[in-house]
Amino acid sequence: MQEEFERLYETYHHSLFQYLFYMVRDKDAAEELVQEVYIKVFHAFDTFEGKSSEKTWLYSIARHVGIDWIRKQNRKKRKWLGVLGPLSKEEIRDPAPLPDEIVSARDDAREVFECMDQCTPDQRQVLTLRFIDSLSIKETADILEWSESKVKTTQHRAVKKLQDLIEQNEIYSERRAER
Repeated sequence: MQEEFERLYETYHHSLFQYLFYMVRDKDAAEELVQEVYIKVFHAFDTFEGKSSEKTWLYSIARHVGIDWIRKQNRKKRKWLGVLGPLSKEEIRDPAPLPDEIVSARDDAREVFECMDQCTPDQRQVLTLRFIDSLSIKETADILEWSESKVKTTQHRAVKKLQDLIEQNEIYSERRAER
């Protein structure tokens, strides 16, 4: 079992970290949550029946761990602040100088991620699983415990919303540049 657990960790820990990071928007929390996922995997490994792929199983556990963390953060915020606020954000910066093309690509990616913040949580999860983690519609449906048609519909609406938001940002930027 130890070898199998180590294989799962080596194979999926980076992908699970990315998924959780996009979900919770906090690097330290994502690192802790990955560890929590693997603790749950270790305790539940004997009960894994193989009805889904191990990848789907791991992402499903990660999804539930992430949702629990978000709920806990929201409860803390309600308790201490009395209101729900947006999740804290951490921007990852590369200290080395970058060529113009890379800077431009990062600006585009940053714009997409900022627009993703305006999508619903379901839309963000589908976008993350489908386009960042490159999972299939079936894998995404299994992880989210949805039908494939719900994944397709949510993906379509999320992509449309992103397109509209990016277009609005471009129009706003053009108007600002004209002034």
